[in-house]
Amino acid sequence: MTVKLFNTLTRKKEELKTLEPQKVRMYVCGPTVYNHIHIGNARVFVLYDVVRRYLTYRGYSVTYVQNFTDVDDKMIRVANEEGLTVLEVGDRYIAAYFDVADRLGVHRADVHPRVTEEIEEIIASVQQLVRKGAAYERDGNVYYRARHKADYGKLSHQSLDELRAGARVAVTEKKEDPLDFVLWKPAKPGEIAWDSPWGKGRPGWHIECSVMSRKYLGDSIDIHAGGSDLMFPHHENEIAQSEALTGKPFASYWLHNGFVNIDNEKMSKSLGNFVLVKNMLDEYPALAVRYLLLSAHYRQPLNFSRDLIEQAEHALERIQHAVTNLQHRLETARAEKVEADVTEALEGLTEQFHAAMDDDFNTANGIAVVFEAVRAANELLRRPVVYRESVAAYLDWFALYAGDILGLLEGEELLLDEQVEALIAERDAARKRRDFARADEIRDQLSAEGIALEDTPQGVRWRRK
Repeated sequence: MTVKLFNTLTRKKEELKTLEPQKVRMYVCGPTVYNHIHIGNARVFVLYDVVRRYLTYRGYSVTYVQNFTDVDDKMIRVANEEGLTVLEVGDRYIAAYFDVADRLGVHRADVHPRVTEEIEEIIASVQQLVRKGAAYERDGNVYYRARHKADYGKLSHQSLDELRAGARVAVTEKKEDPLDFVLWKPAKPGEIAWDSPWGKGRPGWHIECSVMSRKYLGDSIDIHAGGSDLMFPHHENEIAQSEALTGKPFASYWLHNGFVNIDNEKMSKSLGNFVLVKNMLDEYPALAVRYLLLSAHYRQPLNFSRDLIEQAEHALERIQHAVTNLQHRLETARAEKVEADVTEALEGLTEQFHAAMDDDFNTANGIAVVFEAVRAANELLRRPVVYRESVAAYLDWFALYAGDILGLLEGEELLLDEQVEALIAERDAARKRRDFARADEIRDQLSAEGIALEDTPQGVRWRRK
């Protein structure tokens, strides 16, 4: 079976046919780094992390680019409020992004370009668009002519007239058409700026991604992805200016994921339900957050609530417990070849997982297959005689599909019994010397590792949660 994906451009599910055999060039719009990322951002990065992992598993060589927008109006406002430079604000929140992304198991992109490091290429691209007649300058502003390409609106599936009728931007003396969008804008006094043929200024948002995609992936790419809120105008404008610039199709496939709702309401600052990921990770395991973000098909809306994250935590524990039980049994199981029925069961699970993920990266169905594997593994361990190679085969299956592809087992190193006992002994010693801070620290460490302690008159008892 081949990989199929829903292409927003055609509104159809299509077989993946790459520009070069077994190579995927993929660009994902990254965050504007003026604040910590919220749960909607995290869905984007976790989902496309899995898409990348799965395509790699299926034999594709994936070149993955995810940018940082590190200059815009919001960043300038934050810099002014906090007495920092725009670059310092960017450095702070890029570091914060990587901290959260690493904890969520999101692998680093091959390239993470920053807008402020690509200004020379952006200016050169804007100049080319002006020379081609696709853009024009007015009082230090450079605008792209939306009507330069007759197929403007092909991604959002609206005609130029429909888009113009719904345009929120009023016609000004500077703009020829309300749909025209800015490629370069003049700097206001005190703002960060770069020299350009049109005076000191900075780039518009849309041109940045076009230039970074072209620089690191080429004129045409295989997959461009991001949240559905970026479809118009950002991605629509990327297509227009990129194709006007190169004369070639910009991206073969466009993937857009659905919104994240909070308690069945749209997430917004005005409603006070804006959830920052770093705050969630103070309360819940990172992998439980990752699990919840993968628990619905990527094109569908995802609801986020405390009840649902707690359900995700319990569901993830079931997977982890199955793996833990297999690891324990591996040491005592008999040495023997893998049983035929185990091989058959694992082959069936693999086929089901492929069917789920080949069908537009359906992580929800992929997780369902993982739970089928949990059930089968638990049945295996209830047998009167268990063979080591069969246990190892299940462990390998979980490591690949639940771990390497879905990323739900990463960082889950099981503490050995002797390590638990050693920490308990250290805690007892700390209590005897009245170092209660260290004793509490060890209890918290063990709890984070899934170990529950019970202090009894006979001593400390412990169990795996």
